[in-house]
Amino acid sequence: TGTPDSCTSAAFVAAVAGGGVITFDCGPDAVTITLEETAKVFNDTGPEIVIDGGGLVTLSGAGQRRILYMNTCDEAQVWTTAACQNQDHPRLTVQNLTFVDGMTQGAETEDGGAAIFVRGGRFKVVNSRFFRNRCNDVGPDVGGASVRVTSQFDGLPVYVVNSTFGGAPELANVCSNGPGLSSIGTSWEVLNSVFTHNDAIGNGANPARDGSPGGGSGGAIYNDGNRFVTHVCGSIITDNHANEGGGAIFFVSNDRSGELIIEDSTLQRNPSDGFETVPGIFVLDDDDMVESINSTIE
Repeated sequence: TGTPDSCTSAAFVAAVAGGGVITFDCGPDAVTITLEETAKVFNDTGPEIVIDGGGLVTLSGAGQRRILYMNTCDEAQVWTTAACQNQDHPRLTVQNLTFVDGMTQGAETEDGGAAIFVRGGRFKVVNSRFFRNRCNDVGPDVGGASVRVTSQFDGLPVYVVNSTFGGAPELANVCSNGPGLSSIGTSWEVLNSVFTHNDAIGNGANPARDGSPGGGSGGAIYNDGNRFVTHVCGSIITDNHANEGGGAIFFVSNDRSGELIIEDSTLQRNPSDGFETVPGIFVLDDDDMVESINSTIE
């Protein structure tokens, strides 16, 4: 209703549950909404769901909880088709928002996705920022302190546009793997975005070495699965770190049908303590090579 006090956790959670286009009327100044529970998308709303912060809204998990959740195969969020893992809705867009201090720890949230978790439908991130989000410290396939996606309709890509992950040491996103972006069998279009000072802190890689808990790969981005394509264009990925493989990007296509493309981008100073294919990147794909177009990788 035009005041900061009117923009509450309860109001936001209710708005997300209702679906549709969600905007904020919190007054002329920047405001932080600290969530008292995770906001969850219901799959029978929409089908278009847009959350637009207008560049003034920060959503905080207070270091205690996940911020935003969408899962087309979660019965509690309503099943809407017989093929929940491959349906075209909801189509969720988050834009002009900042996500801070999301947290997932423990068995109930072992997949990751401390700021945002998505399974199914379609998903897009536009002009948003992700700071100080954290998911499980160890585990061979847990990831996505900022964003975790495990499937998209017909294999279509997640779009990440003009967004920032980290940006300074004190703003780092931290997880066992892929503290910026993490996925299983999901394609990505990452455009005009920045990833810096993020840290993959697990140890033992994937599959986990004997006697280790696993993890530690993909300092900025972690992609695993079979057929998928990751295209990074016009982006800066610098000063990220992985305890194991891929200080910037870990990309493994198990059936070697995937493709990693780096275009018009700069990747620098992304140490991989364990292993890498080229500086800051570990890739297994159709030719075990990065397709680099007009990019700096060093």
